[in-house]
Amino acid sequence: MKPTHAAALSVLSNSTLVAMKLAAGLVTGSVSVISEAVHSGLDLVAALITFFSVRESAKPPDERHAYGHGKIENVSALAEAVLIFVAAAWIIVEAARKILFGVEVQALGVGLAVMGLSAVANYFISGTLFRVGKRHDSLALEADGLHLRTDVYTSVGVFAGLGLIEFTGFDLLDPVVAILVALFIIKAAWDLTRTSFLPLLDVRLSPEDEDAVREIVRSFESEYVEFHKLRTRKAGPERHVDLHLVVHPTHSIDEVHDLADRIEDNIRQRWERTSVLIHMEPCRSIACSSCRNPCEAEKSSRL
Repeated sequence: MKPTHAAALSVLSNSTLVAMKLAAGLVTGSVSVISEAVHSGLDLVAALITFFSVRESAKPPDERHAYGHGKIENVSALAEAVLIFVAAAWIIVEAARKILFGVEVQALGVGLAVMGLSAVANYFISGTLFRVGKRHDSLALEADGLHLRTDVYTSVGVFAGLGLIEFTGFDLLDPVVAILVALFIIKAAWDLTRTSFLPLLDVRLSPEDEDAVREIVRSFESEYVEFHKLRTRKAGPERHVDLHLVVHPTHSIDEVHDLADRIEDNIRQRWERTSVLIHMEPCRSIACSSCRNPCEAEKSSRL
């Protein structure tokens, strides 16, 4: 499935669930169900943002964006996190008002049915978003999947709360459950904020990814002297890698260029959307005899 198709599926699913939860919340008078409608409403906004960002980030570099459009996914994920914080704050305020002034929950069967259906639907949709997001390295899709997965847990929590109210008749459980849902949402929003914000500061790739880059470069070590100044960063689904490669001074420009091309091709085979820049330097060491890969001129002088 293409990333844009997965994002469109999320928009369709959230649109349906918002309507169902809002209707159920109005019928039951349950603040926890209404809070879930608000949560899904923000998920719908997030899904729309995701659809836009995935479509835009897939565009190739242009005159104004020479390094591509990958960071738009980070910005969209950060916007989604802010929306989640807002939703959680609204839920807590509304729940506190219900605790102070009283609450009466009715037609619990409707709420139970909608919450159960929501949990099942979002479980499968979020799984699809996670799979497509990981396959295409899309932070926006993974963030949207995280939204829906938290919706699964909160829907289950509201379902359990409504069930307890049905058996105990203790309506105050409804706003209490709503506050617990809000706290869970805040934790998810904080995790998403960290994940989406750090790449905007051009943090390096993970240690595992950088080790993989080094391993690829070292697979060509018989053709160069050494490499240094490895730098990496990530922008949405795009990776950027640059390094300095020290080569034998006797190598021709064609040989050096071919070596750089082969290293870059191997890195791009590992990660499809990767920009690689290799700065070539001639070896200026005066101690050729100590070099692990002495140049041909030095080898000839030893004969």
